[in-house]
Amino acid sequence: MHDTGGGKPDERLYRLQRRLADFAAARDWAEYHTPKNLAVALSVEASELVEIFQWLTPEQSAKVMERPESADRVADEVADVLAYLLQFCEVLGVDVLDALAAKIERNELRFHPTGGSGPNRHSSE
Repeated sequence: MHDTGGGKPDERLYRLQRRLADFAAARDWAEYHTPKNLAVALSVEASELVEIFQWLTPEQSAKVMERPESADRVADEVADVLAYLLQFCEVLGVDVLDALAAKIERNELRFHPTGGSGPNRHSSE
């Protein structure tokens, strides 16, 4: 079993990213791990996560982790999404934590706190 615990969260993330890269390299998958293929795989895995929630009510979706069967399924799909995202970032040289930090900073400037009153515009607008 591989060590995935201990250390700072970002160190753990990078160790896992390295394991994914090593796993793919050991199987000669580099030719298949193109940005396009990884983006498509990421989309497919995200769709599989969405499928779990597709016909649930908001109330049912909030309780999905209470049932071991659905909790295991959600955790597996989350792992698949994260694995493909990390591999995608590895191939393109994107530091996933730096990219996320920069995005949060931009959003904090773009979307001001509402103070609890009125709607706040979301990025889909």
